Amino acid sequence: MIIMKYEKNQYSEGVSICSLIIAGMFVYWGLNDLVIRPLTESANVGWWGFIWLAIGVSIAVGQVAAWLNRSKLRSTVLYEYESTPTATIEDISQKTGITFRDVQAIVLDLKARGLLRGKFSSTTGEMKHIDVTTTNPQTETTESKVSYCPNCGTAKVKGTSVYCSYCGTKL
Repeated sequence: MIIMKYEKNQYSEGVSICSLIIAGMFVYWGLNDLVIRPLTESANVGWWGFIWLAIGVSIAVGQVAAWLNRSKLRSTVLYEYESTPTATIEDISQKTGITFRDVQAIVLDLKARGLLRGKFSSTTGEMKHIDVTTTNPQTETTESKVSYCPNCGTAKVKGTSVYCSYCGTKL
């Protein structure tokens, strides 16, 4: 089992481009106060530069850590489906402590990557016809594998399908 730090809805809300932009602004202000302004204005190094730089770096490190933790969350859900192939999303949420919303997002992400294939029962919510792939599907040859819809996981006819026959997603 993979040990990780998890916060509520971390997968679906964890990484923010706006936060990285704000972090970049703080780093810019910090470097401006520490390096550029003293060189151009003959001023002393301002202590505010250290504060701006520390704020920017801490925001950026937090966003990078959240991004790196996403792969651990995907591995955890994949492991749960390997050990219990008929598990529901609710079962995995209760067993791992990952919120229902995040497990749903992770399952869709795993299906889109081709690492988890199958359908859910419309009456019980259990996974049916599951296929868990532990290797990277992009490294396989195209002739040796069946293609699946990245949205719903339905098998598609090789080379002839433009839209998924199950959910209508453009392939």
